[in-house]
Amino acid sequence: MTENTPLISSPEHSVEGFVREFMRELNFSQGTVLERSTVNDEYLALARTVRHYLMAQWMETTVDHYRAQPKAVAYLSAEYLLGRQLDNALIATDLVEIATEALASLGLDLADLREAEVEPGLGNGGLGRLAACFIDSLATMSVPAIGYGIRYEYGIFRQTFADGRQVEEPDNWLEYGSPWEFAHPEHEVTVGFGGHTEKYTDDDGVERSRWVPGWRVLGVPHNYMVPGYRNGRVNTLRLWSARATHAFDLKIFNYGDYAEAVRSQTFAENISKVLYPEDSTPQGKELRLQQQYFFVACSIRDFIDQLLPRGFDLHRLPERIVFQLNDTHPVIGIPELMRVLVDEHGFEWDDAWDVTRRCFAYTCHTLLPEALEVWPVELMGRLLPRHLEIIYRINDEFLADVRERSGGDELLVRRMSIIAEHPERAVRMAYLATVGGARVNGVAELHSQLLRDKVLADFASFFPEKFTNVTNGVTPRRFVKLANPGLSGLITEAIGDGWVTDLDRLRELEPLAEDAEFRRRFREVKAANKDRLVDLLRRRDGIEIDPSTMLDVMVKRLHEYKRQLLKLLHVVTVYDRITTGELAVAGVTPRTVVFGAKAAPGYVMAKQIIALINHVGAVVNSHPEVSGVLRVAFPANYNVTVAETLVPAADLSEQISLAGKEASGTGNMKFALNGALTIGTDDGANVEIRKLVGDDNFFLFGLTEPEASAIAERGYRPTSYYEENESLRRALHLIATGVFSHGDRSTFEPVVSNLLGEDRFMVLADYQSYLDAQERVDAAYADPEAWSRSAVLNVARSGFFSSDRSMRDYLERIWHAEPLPSS
Repeated sequence: MTENTPLISSPEHSVEGFVREFMRELNFSQGTVLERSTVNDEYLALARTVRHYLMAQWMETTVDHYRAQPKAVAYLSAEYLLGRQLDNALIATDLVEIATEALASLGLDLADLREAEVEPGLGNGGLGRLAACFIDSLATMSVPAIGYGIRYEYGIFRQTFADGRQVEEPDNWLEYGSPWEFAHPEHEVTVGFGGHTEKYTDDDGVERSRWVPGWRVLGVPHNYMVPGYRNGRVNTLRLWSARATHAFDLKIFNYGDYAEAVRSQTFAENISKVLYPEDSTPQGKELRLQQQYFFVACSIRDFIDQLLPRGFDLHRLPERIVFQLNDTHPVIGIPELMRVLVDEHGFEWDDAWDVTRRCFAYTCHTLLPEALEVWPVELMGRLLPRHLEIIYRINDEFLADVRERSGGDELLVRRMSIIAEHPERAVRMAYLATVGGARVNGVAELHSQLLRDKVLADFASFFPEKFTNVTNGVTPRRFVKLANPGLSGLITEAIGDGWVTDLDRLRELEPLAEDAEFRRRFREVKAANKDRLVDLLRRRDGIEIDPSTMLDVMVKRLHEYKRQLLKLLHVVTVYDRITTGELAVAGVTPRTVVFGAKAAPGYVMAKQIIALINHVGAVVNSHPEVSGVLRVAFPANYNVTVAETLVPAADLSEQISLAGKEASGTGNMKFALNGALTIGTDDGANVEIRKLVGDDNFFLFGLTEPEASAIAERGYRPTSYYEENESLRRALHLIATGVFSHGDRSTFEPVVSNLLGEDRFMVLADYQSYLDAQERVDAAYADPEAWSRSAVLNVARSGFFSSDRSMRDYLERIWHAEPLPSS
């Protein structure tokens, strides 16, 4: 590559230019004419046309990065919940109006072609959506960055319901191909597994170790463009798919053993088959570790071999890259970089360790001990024997330092050891990340405090300089401008369009909360968004909801700590009070409660809760006295596409985890930015939301984290709350006696027994406080003007929760990288 390397130019930014590009793609790529084309032909031609407008910017960005050699960010994440790409690309390139007019001139409707796009199955929940927001912000801020992950063939799974129970089906999102990706098999990377290590003496007479893998797979990179918002910069998301080094054995095939002939291909391709394979079996655990090592090994090799100039001195690697570990999934990258430096590049151990620990930073996304990954030593040694040796040495040297600094406190040594001894010998990946990284951050103020004080307290005392906080954020491009065009237009009319890349400017809306006309128009936008949701749920799921009711929404991964059960007990209590006459229908605030959640395939209790929600919904929705004022909707397979319609329509956002259990949450931020009020505990980013929007515009309830911890230490007795609360007894009685299961008492007995016996996340303890807060919600919603005022203030005061601000915090506190403007 030279200074005079020619680059292509973008197609003409006009209706005529767009039509020419579209027809060329339709005719020559799809091989059809307009009169014979299908909607899928037209969508693929449209996607590739829009892609052309990005490609010149992408290539220019790539060349600028290569020439300038700035410090870059490599974001390592097991998932990226991207959402559909077409609309995001259209707004980034300012092509919405041109594309609409161009297609209309051909008799086509952009809205119809949008519907043909299949959402990429590359993520599951908040972790993946956060990663997608972050790479969007980095591109918009012109920060040199590359996202690395896995190109899952089937994603997590497609959720359906059978008799209310979750059924997992393959998510074949690549069935018709992806027009947004570029495969580069010529840049494939070889990754080893298994085998053994051996000692040898190098040319300088130094004894060294090397790994002799037992088998290998190939990682094939697939590039996705990540456009910045109208700034001419396009970064890269590089996802790896696995394939066999020798996919097909003709000799075995000719002997008639057809299955064996492709066994190695099947074995290798399993690595990139599905996101989060079920790991309740030894085979599932092994596959997960294979996935994690596969993508970080590919990514580290790719950066060193493809993105650094030839002859680069790897002692200077921290000047060029920081690898951000998005949770514990990529932490195996630390011993992998050590292996590459020591075994392949001849570094002395201390030099390699100095480079490695300055190249990594770790984001912890949990407070649940069981979510901090550990890998059995037996599995690690069998699958990655050289890496286990490296981890042992890292641990030995670290513990020697702990002993010296603590005066030989062996209890502290055992607590801080990267290798756990009980219940089995295992590698604690969060500990490895903390020891081997330059920084450790939590993702909300409370979370970071609890991380320092409880989860990693010994390490925070040992490495106080490593710990910091970066509160999560969401991209306003997708979750306001794209998802909520009505509100976006209203904001732009009021304060200009600069807010899209400077969300702090939303503060300028505050005075308008007192403007009756602005509040009226704000309510009109919300009503239109509800109508959009009604149409979507009717077409997609056959679900009918009443847009005139309060829309009460709880959408997130199904996990007991998120407490969907608490929301459901509220529904059951209202149902009980109406059907027994305790509540007059005329006095009930009509509301539609919308759930959206997937449960991990092996998470039995979570799947029971999904079934209970659906069964309660079936009874509530069919009861003639109740259905007019209370309705439950649970659309299957909740994803980003649904979120983009549901979030702007919501009135009430349910963020009701037990205090001290949610790391941050980002759904709470999306809802607040779109004018929903939050009912929530003082947990995760709720704490910061409440401080910013004000107590009068937030419905707080429940135990605080210190209170919940104190109760747990004393010995929590859920039955005491059950015995003292008649409404709670009646609600659980309805579930236990089979009212929601056709009279079968055994169907949901495990759910009731769990609540009365353990109730690990204190649903019963917070039940009454939650009901009291819901009564405050009803009273507030009865005053449309006051509710609208609070909703406007939620929007105006939530600019802090932009992922652009999160990226600025990472750049300042952790990465120390700089934007690279266009040349």
